[in-house]
Amino acid sequence: MTLSAARPATPAPAATSAGATSAGSDATPAPAADFPVTAPAAYPVFYRTYSRKTPSGGRESWHEVAERNLEGLRLLGSLDASEVELIRRMQRHQMALPSGRWLWIGGTEWIEQPENFSGAYNCTSTNLVDWEAFALMMDLAMMGCGTGAIIEPHLISRLPKVRNTLVIDGVTDIGLTPIGSRQQQTSHVIEGHHVSVRVGDTRAGWVESYRLLLNLCSDERFDGPVHVSVDLSDVRPVGETLKGFGGMANPVKLKDLYGRVAQILNKARGRQLTSVECCLLIDEAAVTIVAGNIRRSAGMRQFCADDDSALGAKENLWQQDEQGNWRIDPERDALRMANHTRVFHVRPSREVVLEAVTKQFQSGEGAIQFAPEAIARSNADLLTTPELRTEFIGIYCDQGREEAGRWLQLHHPEIGADELEHRLGRYGLNPCGEILGADFHCNLAEIHLNRIDPADHQAQEDAFKAGGLAVACLLNHRFEVERYRRSRAWDPIVGVSFTGLFDFFVHAFGTPWLQWWEAGRPDSEEGRAFRQQEAAYLSRWKDWVHEAVWDYCDRHGMRRPNRCTTVQPAGTKSLLTGASPGWHPPKAQRFIRRITFRKNDPVALACMEYGYAIVPSQSDKDEQGRLLNDPFDPRCTEWLVEIPTEVSWANLPGADRVEINNFSALAQFDFYMQVQRHYTTHNTSATVEFREHEIEPLAAAIHHAIENGEGYISAALLARFDANATFPRLPFEPIDQATYTRMVGEVEQRRVCGDFFLALQTYDRGELIEAGPAGCDSDKCLLPLAKPEA
Repeated sequence: MTLSAARPATPAPAATSAGATSAGSDATPAPAADFPVTAPAAYPVFYRTYSRKTPSGGRESWHEVAERNLEGLRLLGSLDASEVELIRRMQRHQMALPSGRWLWIGGTEWIEQPENFSGAYNCTSTNLVDWEAFALMMDLAMMGCGTGAIIEPHLISRLPKVRNTLVIDGVTDIGLTPIGSRQQQTSHVIEGHHVSVRVGDTRAGWVESYRLLLNLCSDERFDGPVHVSVDLSDVRPVGETLKGFGGMANPVKLKDLYGRVAQILNKARGRQLTSVECCLLIDEAAVTIVAGNIRRSAGMRQFCADDDSALGAKENLWQQDEQGNWRIDPERDALRMANHTRVFHVRPSREVVLEAVTKQFQSGEGAIQFAPEAIARSNADLLTTPELRTEFIGIYCDQGREEAGRWLQLHHPEIGADELEHRLGRYGLNPCGEILGADFHCNLAEIHLNRIDPADHQAQEDAFKAGGLAVACLLNHRFEVERYRRSRAWDPIVGVSFTGLFDFFVHAFGTPWLQWWEAGRPDSEEGRAFRQQEAAYLSRWKDWVHEAVWDYCDRHGMRRPNRCTTVQPAGTKSLLTGASPGWHPPKAQRFIRRITFRKNDPVALACMEYGYAIVPSQSDKDEQGRLLNDPFDPRCTEWLVEIPTEVSWANLPGADRVEINNFSALAQFDFYMQVQRHYTTHNTSATVEFREHEIEPLAAAIHHAIENGEGYISAALLARFDANATFPRLPFEPIDQATYTRMVGEVEQRRVCGDFFLALQTYDRGELIEAGPAGCDSDKCLLPLAKPEA
């Protein structure tokens, strides 16, 4: 099945190695279509997520998106002609792409404004040490950034006590003021114990009103309840265009924010906030931003390993009434906005690991993070040998954080006290867990290995060097916020990731490699040979990235990042080329990929014209709780576009006989650790899927990796349910070859327009409500939270 090109075609490149493409030479012709035929979801995802409206009212092509973001890199990074051409060639063949955020916003006037620099970054983390940190995280989320936060006692103990009860006397309706008369900035007036707030019609206006509420709760000028009136008349209503950033306003949850925040703060009157209350405050802001629940808020909350209240924060989130109907606890509903991770500062016992793995099987929450390994990797410029890293981790675990700090300073007396504190705090994670740091911003380029011939080492080197250049350019940003500017000066981090690793190795090693996986990746003679070859590729790629980034920094007089490689979950961008996400195996050789849209979204309507089936989403039910079947039912609010998909190597001889769904948790963990040891210098974002009988062996493997210093930091564990029986209409549904062939035929029969771009033009009359990619790009975020059994 082939997607029609949205622009006039040019000659196709030669296909090599069962679908991989060679582009090691400037002479390689341009692709015939914008995206490869093995990526049937590419056009829907591209036009939904990365293509901006043009001044003429049209929509950017892939070529136009690539040229726009490349020009932004050229100007920001002062790239020379050869560097520009390298990145252009790699983007043209989709071998190396900048971050999803930069694809969307790079090269626009909006991102050139210093107050908007953060909008270029996928990943951030902010330490919760004052009210300003909460406001900064809301601002970041409104720009599409994923937000991480360490919520441990040594940080949140710095927060002020809540001394004042907040009484929200009223919140006006939104959008009452005509466009020309709207106030842009938030203002407030204090009269005695009454505060009148007028919220401005800007991102800064929303954030300032949230910041003001937080400050009022601890303001010592008041000696009794503080009465607050909120005027939202100036805030633009649903559906108005957001100029610069793109998309449409959707403030449907803003009116509820102030009462929810006041309720959380009032419960803490007379004391400091608990870790869960901190989390709720962040997440209520996230709910406001992600109104409509189409794009999941991207959040990571890191709790102390023995924080029992935080560990149980999501327990019994779903509750059943007397009639047997399920509902979500409304006071904790916002907690779904983020992942929760347990931070261990010492080596956990085998029993503790087993308990944690069991809990993750039951709830999907509470991933183990081993902080000493994260801190060691984040100080790679000081701990330059494996022996030094091992010694540091030993001191940290056995003698504590302070003694480890003294040991570092003894060997590096040039490090000041503030920088030392920063270095010891570099275990903050972004939402998907692949970046390490403290108060950081990180930008992630991505290499699409499924587009590269395993035998073409020049194309591989070009791709990884192009990725390194793309992320290095953003090191030129000078942030307005002091904590972020200081962090970048001490720790200028970047991340070059890859996707399609599994596909690449199938093309490199063939069906025997798949069969070795199916056997559990045993330590046989064949297995040792495979591991050696995997490690050679991974190590070579890591070296090329560091060479490119460090050479750029040296030439531009910038401090070298001490870690440059990572692996992100790779959800949305992977669909542009049909790559298996990150290092993970695909769900199956053939599957139905379901992509969520709002009802009557123009891209979804174009999908219908193109022949793809549309069904209501999981959230659309009738009065008896049964899923709706008619997408045009008045009760339907969201659509799922169903796209039959086949991986690029599905038809290799013998590949069909390998049952991917049977790959063991230990095989997955072994491959993840292979990547972690030989390529990744931050962390490898991983979701290991496991069945109940695998809880104990997986726990043993994690414990062994920590005890023996094998590089484990953190991995998400997700219970695997067989036969797709637990939840209907999941994002992925494995199908056999006969079903795939039948569905492709049905798509072609339903097809009204064979050109996706023309089909989109029929319906595309304005901005899409959602603007650009979400900060979280993980397939795990697409899966529903498990409910307790009835």
